[in-house]
Amino acid sequence: MMRLSIAAALILAPFAAHGEDRLPTIPPSQYSPEQQQAATAFEAARKTPVFGPFEPLMYSADVMTLARSMGDYLRYKPKIGTTLSELAILVVARHWTQDYEWYVHAPIAQKVGIKPEVVAAIRDGRRPAEMNADEALVYDFVSELQNNKRVSDATFAEAEQRFGKPGVVDLAAICGYYTLLAMELNMARYGLPKDGMPLPRLPE
Repeated sequence: MMRLSIAAALILAPFAAHGEDRLPTIPPSQYSPEQQQAATAFEAARKTPVFGPFEPLMYSADVMTLARSMGDYLRYKPKIGTTLSELAILVVARHWTQDYEWYVHAPIAQKVGIKPEVVAAIRDGRRPAEMNADEALVYDFVSELQNNKRVSDATFAEAEQRFGKPGVVDLAAICGYYTLLAMELNMARYGLPKDGMPLPRLPE
């Protein structure tokens, strides 16, 4: 019984941590001149006010602006296409157990053509069984880079042949960019909207 109680506490601990927002969203009325300039540039580029991971980043307005600029390309114009990039983002979000990143991108991934069963398998920490060749390649590339901190020769050669050197660079950059956002969000304990469901916590 004692072991079960300890195990339950360990499982529930990450959920409790999300109750504390370490970097509360700064009201626009309280922006410094630098933050106001960054927010204006953000809205001009994204056609929406600062949201999501960019809210905690506003505490360092220069970092927020640079991150937004990189995201403008990697999110919307990557050389591997936006369907495969959304798959890559989900693998990163799952690796970091980043609830908000998942909350935003899981619906987008399905909308652009990633099958619901593929999304569900990634959510549950399983390698999806029914991926096409491109999806399997991206899944393996991102998983190796996240888990092993490098990519095998075989996977790199296949990715280079399929996407070219520019595409391989973009794919690794997507991994790095969404890892940055996941790290910032996890560090800040950025919360989910009321309709959001946390990702299941996987064994370490």
